[in-house]
Amino acid sequence: MGKYLFGTGIIGAVISGFSLLRALREDTFTWRTALAWINWGITVALAVGAIIDMRRIDQGKPVPADSPAARRLED
Repeated sequence: MGKYLFGTGIIGAVISGFSLLRALREDTFTWRTALAWINWGITVALAVGAIIDMRRIDQGKPVPADSPAARRLED
């Protein structure tokens, strides 16, 4: 489980989340801050999706055809 949680996508999302929280305490909430939080949410969703796909591959289960991990299986 550790190889999934310590992937670069999750680590990057956590670090950027801390940066956003620090900026939220120091600055006022603007439309740029809202876009940054939306971007962070998308980043977390993509990282979690990649973890789910990797785990499905490791368990021998099929992954969706639109997943980058599915292309890895074809090679």
